Amino acid sequence: MQDLSLAITQIFVWPFVYINVLMLFTFYRKQAFRTETRYILFANTLLTDMIFLILTDFVVILSYGSVLMPMAFCIPFCMLMETVSICTPLTITAMCVERYVAICMPLRHSAISTTSRTLTAILIIWIISYIKPFMDLFILVATVSQEYFLEPAFCYYEIMTPEQWHRTVRGIMYISNFIIILLTEFFCYLMIMLAVRTATVDKKSAGKGLRTISLHMFQLILCTLEIIYPYIETVIIELDILLYLSIRTFNFITFSVIARAVSPLVYGIRDETFNAALLYYIKCKQNHISCETRGPIT
Repeated sequence: MQDLSLAITQIFVWPFVYINVLMLFTFYRKQAFRTETRYILFANTLLTDMIFLILTDFVVILSYGSVLMPMAFCIPFCMLMETVSICTPLTITAMCVERYVAICMPLRHSAISTTSRTLTAILIIWIISYIKPFMDLFILVATVSQEYFLEPAFCYYEIMTPEQWHRTVRGIMYISNFIIILLTEFFCYLMIMLAVRTATVDKKSAGKGLRTISLHMFQLILCTLEIIYPYIETVIIELDILLYLSIRTFNFITFSVIARAVSPLVYGIRDETFNAALLYYIKCKQNHISCETRGPIT
């Protein structure tokens, strides 16, 4: 049963990691993508999602093998997982705001969404994402004994919050962040929907913007549900270990893997420009032809 669950997990994880690598390669190969705000933000989601999938899959493999790791290794490992996990919804929100500005403020979009401002926004997103894990580390150091850091453990984030009150505070903060982000995305969705009814916006572009934000809201909900399933698993593991393994596999695939497959689907397949570039480089690789020799696509 464990071997089957682990195999299913790998079947879901690594194709998406491969797709993310291909899309990052496409982004860095085409100059136009590196100067447009939505593609820069998209590349950041690809990077954070790929890091998250690789790290969490590593944890899954260790847990299935019942391998305990030194706490000195697990703590920075868990902090990085938490950071990239927070990065994703924040970047998605920035992408929604960018679509709102592009559709509702088309004349100001080029002045607001510059490359330098986008990179600054990404830096701020990473800084904000690091704050919470560092706060958890500070609380951990202040509340546990030194012997705690010498114990081997599974590399779950719960090792950063051994106290129940700390886990409760973490859950409250996570839900609060979710509400703020969801309200921001809903505001963008509402403003674009109202703009569709006017004659001053491109109806086709606005329609795409609405569908994109809808998918982002769905992705946000899946990402946020990650905070809930560890509590469910804690109850189930006391009842039935086989059921626990099945539920854990389902939760990981649904709320970790599928939640991070939405962005590639939105921009890699639905975006005609990016899709054309992606297919071009895939064909170059399949035919063993140098893309430099053939020249970049326009």
